[in-house]
Amino acid sequence: MRTEPAQAASGGPTPPARPGLVATYRSLWPYLWPYGRPDLQRRVFLAFGLLLIAKVVTMVAPFTFKWATDALVAVTNAKEGQPVPTGLFAAPMLLIGLYGLSRVIMAGVTQIRDGLFAKVAMHAVRRLALQTFEHMHRLSLRFHLERKTGGLTRVLERGRGGIEELSRLMVLTLVPTIVEFVLVLGVLAYEFDWLYSVVVLVMVAAYLAFTYKATEWRIEIRRRMNNSDTDANTKAVDSLLNYETVKYFGAERRETERYDGSMAKYEKASTQTYVSLAVLNAGQALIFTAGMTVVMWLAARDIMAGRTTLGGFVLVNAMLIQLSMPLHFMGMIYREIKQALIDIDDMFQILHRNPEIADRPGAPPLAVGQGNVRFEDVRFAYNPDRPILRGVSFEVPAGRTVAIVGPSGAGKSTLSRLLFRFYEPRAGRILIDGQDIAGVEQGSLRAAIGMVPQDTVLFNDTIGYNIRYGRWDASPEEVREAARLAQIDRFVSGLPEGYDTPVGERGLKLSGGEKQRVAIARTILKGPPILVLDEATSALDSFTEREIQDALDRISRGRTTLVIAHRLSTVVNADEILVLDRGIITERGTHESLLAEGGTYAAMWNRQREADAAREILKRAEEEAELKSRGEASRARPVMADPVPAE
Repeated sequence: MRTEPAQAASGGPTPPARPGLVATYRSLWPYLWPYGRPDLQRRVFLAFGLLLIAKVVTMVAPFTFKWATDALVAVTNAKEGQPVPTGLFAAPMLLIGLYGLSRVIMAGVTQIRDGLFAKVAMHAVRRLALQTFEHMHRLSLRFHLERKTGGLTRVLERGRGGIEELSRLMVLTLVPTIVEFVLVLGVLAYEFDWLYSVVVLVMVAAYLAFTYKATEWRIEIRRRMNNSDTDANTKAVDSLLNYETVKYFGAERRETERYDGSMAKYEKASTQTYVSLAVLNAGQALIFTAGMTVVMWLAARDIMAGRTTLGGFVLVNAMLIQLSMPLHFMGMIYREIKQALIDIDDMFQILHRNPEIADRPGAPPLAVGQGNVRFEDVRFAYNPDRPILRGVSFEVPAGRTVAIVGPSGAGKSTLSRLLFRFYEPRAGRILIDGQDIAGVEQGSLRAAIGMVPQDTVLFNDTIGYNIRYGRWDASPEEVREAARLAQIDRFVSGLPEGYDTPVGERGLKLSGGEKQRVAIARTILKGPPILVLDEATSALDSFTEREIQDALDRISRGRTTLVIAHRLSTVVNADEILVLDRGIITERGTHESLLAEGGTYAAMWNRQREADAAREILKRAEEEAELKSRGEASRARPVMADPVPAE
């Protein structure tokens, strides 16, 4: 006897605590550094080499400005009669050209660097997104039922964007800014005095500290603004989607007031966002201007003392102005890096979550011979406080059909989920040809079972794609044969695009019966030895139900078939019918024997017959009323005289 793991009983494994930013970056490093891809590794080295070249050229540009200024001063002095070195008259123009060339080289090298590193960043995006997508499919059904699908796709989308943003900001913006800052400190200390470097260092430290504090403050304000914007958008969409209901109850004013309440919150938060941005920009400008003023004062003092030239004054100014541009974006860089790390961490939270149902090490594939299915004292609960199955035992002999019927919530569909190993029983076991399905490889288990569910959801692709999903290597002839057996080939052939006809999102362009036939064709193409029909016709009208039931009877011949039914008329020909009520089997037998017992099954049968009869009477009454109204309308219509032929 096997017991359910504690994690399953508690609603799934407990996700690990959210790691910090450093831990997230450490987890991300294997994706940013392309192991096993020497071509991408060479790109990384080239990108960093170009980064250093670009920053060296960045430092050269202010020097050319300095030299040109000194040359122009010398030319001015020469015009006033002071002696100058030979050839200096032509130097200013050459130095100005060198300044322009250095700016062009700096921009060109930077763009080449960005282009080289783009493939590395996008490779990391692809690897991590693919690994996360694959892991999502390995996670249990419980996980997916507890999470909104849209939320999972948003995690995947934000994670991809986070990796791209982080690599771009860290490698292409933050690291170059740090390199440039170090070079500026070195140049100031070497060319002028260590005091210049100290002033710039203090200025940058104060600048970053203020930016950090102000950005943290602004993040909370922006969060409130985004929440209020989302709330207003949700109310607007909800109200417009329910336009008719709003009109029915004359609730236009109430809906307007609700929307205006959300927009008032958005207005307040948005105003605070702009005010906080103004505070951030003003504070940054104040700190930077103060630091630059002190440095310029030091340069002016040295010029007057004869320790440097006017070009040195221009050099200091040019370097600080050049440094101000990346510093100005530090608040944005910090905010975006923080958001990117949070988005990536959300993705890692999924990657770090272990599947509830996992194959045992070395689990063999399922070997299906005859396809005999057996449930032995199976017990299960989604929540420990509410048992669903309380010791269910039955057998579906090879090639026979067993039907499970019972009231809603009795645990009928749970049996199919356990058979597919979407969940593990708390106790008992499920055998296929004597093999415990808990000990075999999941892929081989699901390959041996075909499912036709009650609510067929199709991929937003073509009819042919959805049928071929049952066996991807099937030929077009096999696809058409499966469609013929499912009685949908004639319908598809009559469409202008045939099997290339799109079905729309979730198959909404097809009717319920057409979707069911596609699902049946898909299962026929798969050709499994074991078949599960989970209330496959309960949502259809009587005429379509009979047609679909004929197709289901056809594909279940010779297969071990487990039918989960709500409408008892669909299981009258089953070899055995089991009545499941409150997690236990209360009755079993053929349709005739269960009717003869006069128990739960007989009562359900009689109620459904009465309901069907009442629906039939109502339908006939509606038809008669419609015919009567048409007849009265015909009698009331005035008789027109025959037209007089023209002479």
